[in-house]
Amino acid sequence: MQFKRSLALLLGASALVFTGACSSSSGDGDGDAGSSKATSPSAGAPAKLASADLQSRWWSWTDADPEGANPIDDRDGRLCGKNQATDVWFLAGTHGGPAKRACRVPTGVPIAFPLVNRVATKSECDAFLRTAKGSATLDGKALEPERLGAAPVKGMGPGALSCGLWVQTAPLPAGTHTLRFEGSSGSFSTAVDYRLEAAPR
Repeated sequence: MQFKRSLALLLGASALVFTGACSSSSGDGDGDAGSSKATSPSAGAPAKLASADLQSRWWSWTDADPEGANPIDDRDGRLCGKNQATDVWFLAGTHGGPAKRACRVPTGVPIAFPLVNRVATKSECDAFLRTAKGSATLDGKALEPERLGAAPVKGMGPGALSCGLWVQTAPLPAGTHTLRFEGSSGSFSTAVDYRLEAAPR
């Protein structure tokens, strides 16, 4: 089966469908079933997005602009604010390798990003997740990722599914924050260092 593109980004873990991975539960398409909870920087965080909604919306966000002009290809953070929604702020990984980005983010809006992820078939997702691993720290504090199994992705072709390791965290308080995340699966790896300036919209 062939899709528009398939990624092996985080922050990455992106916006093509490669047969690889991008920036990204060991389960099937059950959404959040069996996934672990991400740590939040503050109490009273908004409810997290369901697996299918989170993954489909993130891929739509990265796919809104062509290759070279989308958030996965962003080398310094200048594309961070493009096409963002009002209820969640997405961050991206890379198509492979490291990146350093500076990004202004709104206070009051939760943040979500993949450590490593991809669009693939169900069997490819299962194989991808078997070797997927990653980590994320926010202001030096570890964030626990969720392992999200294959979920349908809109606009990526018939039968397209997404899977990966994800972090959803509460809105940041105003000020400067440092976020680092990295992820890998098989021979693919990605890592991003973000300097985030949180301020009201």
